[in-house]
Amino acid sequence: MHTSLRRLACAAVGALTVLGAAGPTTALAGTAGTAAAPAVNLATNPGFEIPTLPLADWGSIPGWQCASGEAAVGAGAARTGTAGLTVTPANDHSNGECAQTVAVRPNSSYTYSAWVRGSYVFLGATGTGNDVAPAWTETTSGGWQKLTTRFTTGPNASTVRLYLHGWYQQGAFSADDVELSGPAVDPAWATWNVPYAQAIQDKKVFFTIDDGWARPADVVSFVEANHLPVTTFPLSMPIGFEPDYFQRVSGAGTGGSVEAHSVSHRDLTTLPLAEQQAEICDARDVITKRYGTVPKVFRPPYFAFNADTLQAAANCGLRTVMTATADYSWGASNSYHGGLQAGDVVIFHFSDTLAADLQRALADATAAGLTVGGLRSYLS
Repeated sequence: MHTSLRRLACAAVGALTVLGAAGPTTALAGTAGTAAAPAVNLATNPGFEIPTLPLADWGSIPGWQCASGEAAVGAGAARTGTAGLTVTPANDHSNGECAQTVAVRPNSSYTYSAWVRGSYVFLGATGTGNDVAPAWTETTSGGWQKLTTRFTTGPNASTVRLYLHGWYQQGAFSADDVELSGPAVDPAWATWNVPYAQAIQDKKVFFTIDDGWARPADVVSFVEANHLPVTTFPLSMPIGFEPDYFQRVSGAGTGGSVEAHSVSHRDLTTLPLAEQQAEICDARDVITKRYGTVPKVFRPPYFAFNADTLQAAANCGLRTVMTATADYSWGASNSYHGGLQAGDVVIFHFSDTLAADLQRALADATAAGLTVGGLRSYLS
């Protein structure tokens, strides 16, 4: 599996040439207009129809954060389609909550609903900027009942947390056909460099490292010795093996960060928007849970993205889709410019050559009068 992923990741090298035709930024992001955005269903995996994502933790439900071992998807819980959610609280101290976070527009109206079955089932939203009364039912008497709540976001609201849960000692409940109806946020901005004046003035270049199947120890010592702010884009499963490693490689305290790179490393352009959203939001949730910091940047596998990728990333609260202008992976020294320049983003991969790759890129940057900057700080 590792060899296969490495071979596929090499496609990123060729993508530098393709991206070069578009210039230093790829302006595919939408622009906010004066007309009201149409209402769409923003919920991730609202019908519980998306299969478990490849390379995800066993038993995970795409798009939803549920207590381990409590939630399952199957045909027996389906109101429509082929699957629905059933949650069985593990003990008397659990209400069986499942939740997800979705980006929203400030000062906008939304309707959140779901069909449920069971006793004492609750549905609501937090982080809206205003108090939101949950919708709930004492019992659905064995059938399906629609729960609905409405809210208007406050002026500073950018994401909301949607939740479904039962009640203590009340047994299992089911849910299906979830909907968060309201205006979507603008698509994310796609770029391959950091073209902002401050990065150019400060003569900064940006180091980014992808994947995480290999985790060489000498990389940590090199980053720490050189005080490098590195942006890592690890996949979700490798994070679970050795979470502290990626935080150390990012140069904790130097301005580096851990950002999102999908769950399965598939070419997202082969997937519909709904499945892309599950890939990106789940990767965001893994990083948020492990490191306590919500990612803001998304690196698409193989640099492959389309308009749906930009909208999916934005729906997950990630405002920048980042590729690169230079590739120093596995002994390479490829640059679109023919040499490193201020604002360039360099891609590496976690591999047995990574320490040498970083050393080579750092030497080239130093020779060009550049220093390494923290990507996230220059994008905010």
